[in-house]
Amino acid sequence: MKTLQIANIRPARPEDFRQVAPLIVQAMEDLACTFTNTHTPEKAYPLFEYFFQKKANQYSFEHTLVFAEQNEIMGSITFYDGKLLPQYRAPFLQHIAETYKVTDLVIDDETNAGEVYIDTLSVAPQHQGKGIGKKLLAAAIKQASAEGHEKIGLLVDFKNPNAKKLYLGLGFKSIGTKKLGNSIYEHLQRNL
Repeated sequence: MKTLQIANIRPARPEDFRQVAPLIVQAMEDLACTFTNTHTPEKAYPLFEYFFQKKANQYSFEHTLVFAEQNEIMGSITFYDGKLLPQYRAPFLQHIAETYKVTDLVIDDETNAGEVYIDTLSVAPQHQGKGIGKKLLAAAIKQASAEGHEKIGLLVDFKNPNAKKLYLGLGFKSIGTKKLGNSIYEHLQRNL
């Protein structure tokens, strides 16, 4: 992953796992609990700590940028080429089936070939409202464009109208819906 530097934004490192896993879980909300067969988000942290430190999966440090000041990670964004979703998702689904006995999951492909997919975007609660999410999104858009991609997309929860408003203001448009676990999400996309 070639990264274009923006102030305070850097590529994630495996050792960032303790700070980034809670951000991933926060972004995923109920879905993270569904993956780990729990109702307690904190119990999902070990799953994402594990996958964040590994390569070649959808939650890997390799696909993540962080916004950090000194040693504090305030936000993260994880994104990758959508055509690679099947190979990135396979080890994750196998692991949750074996470890958490989650085998009857209904999960659409979150993205499509031809789209860079923003899997998670999250800002720590104490740092929200400072424009960190917008900066991370801008960095992902800039990187995807520099790599020659033509589209970038993400899913937004229908219960999160503020996030949708942010994305629409940045040029994203609704292109449909996707079912992940027990919820339906709106698929938004923009040209690069």
